[in-house]
Formats: sequence, C-alpha cells, structure tokens
Amino acid sequence: MSQPYVLVLYYSTNGSVKALAESIALGIEKSGMEARIRTVPSVSPDSEQTIERIPNEGDLYCTDQDLAECSGLALGSPTRFGNMASALKHFIDGTSDLWMSGALIGKPAVVFTSSASMHGGQESTLLSMMTPLFHHGMMLLGIPYSEAALSETRSGGTPYGASHVAGSNASNVLSYEEHDLAIALGQRLAHTARKLL
Repeated sequence: MSQPYVLVLYYSTNGSVKALAESIALGIEKSGMEARIRTVPSVSPDSEQTIERIPNEGDLYCTDQDLAECSGLALGSPTRFGNMASALKHFIDGTSDLWMSGALIGKPAVVFTSSASMHGGQESTLLSMMTPLFHHGMMLLGIPYSEAALSETRSGGTPYGASHVAGSNASNVLSYEEHDLAIALGQRLAHTARKLL
C-alpha cells in the first residue's frame, strides 16, 4: 500500500481556488502528511469533457483511484450562483462506483470556495459541496472559532470552510486571514485523517 495522503481536489477558472488549494496543502504538509493536489477538466454546456484526459501543464486530473485511496479529502470550487461549478459536479456525479463500494465511508473531508464578491454565495456553495460527501459517508470538518482569523477576517473565511473574495476581475490575492484559515483547515484535516489511520 502506498504512503497515506490527503487529496486536495479542486476546480479553478482564474486561479483563486487553486491558491486556496495550495494553502490547504501547505497546512496538510505542515502536519506531516502528504498532500496530493488534483483538479478536474472543464466541461461544455452539454456536460461533456472539453479537453484531453491528461493536462499539458498544471495539476494532474483526479482519478477514481486518487479519490478511493485518499485518507482525507479537501474539495474546492468557485461559486456558481451559490453552487459548485459544473466541472466539479460532473466529476462528483461520476463517483457512483465509489459510493456503491463504500470507498469513502468514515474518511474526513473539508470544503473551500472563492467568489467574486463578499456576498457571492460562498456559504451555499460550501454547503452544496458537502451534500455528496455526506452521501459518500464522509465526516465533514469545518473551521472552529478557536482560529482567531475567523473572527478577524474582513473578506473570506467561514466556519463551513475556507473561502476567498477574489474581486470582480479576480485581482485580489489571498488575504492574510484567508491564507491562515486555509492552512488551519488543512492542518485540521490532516490531524483528523492521521488519527483515523
């Protein structure tokens, strides 16, 4: 069996969700676990993959095996009218074999998102990503208020998961609090995953 790892699975169109994924991965690795970062391909309006199975650059696409063998999962998407992006939903909808086998039952998971505006649907997007994870039997973790940055943030960050306010042209970099909360979420996920090994 391979070394235990936490899967950081995301979809990003402008780099904001990817930046959160990297901060979460940093928290996972600070906790002594391997973080395996993966993404999903875009889909067309007809819900078909629009690009090849292996990307030419950037993070690798996630496989069912990546998901089945992880010790924990961080799932991230930009907001799309208060929901996860169709590309991530398309991937999740294709995991019924894992659901039937129970491959994810009892594993810890967290969610994260980015929106253009402060009230851009972050919390409902986080909740929309939680629903299929509950169906898979995963244990959802959030960010407790013992993390001081959660009370101090003026932009992203919720008890439901890490978040970022990217701005209408995606020009905002992660704030200190957003970065700190993403690291803390990664650490919490890795700590829980390690205890469950």
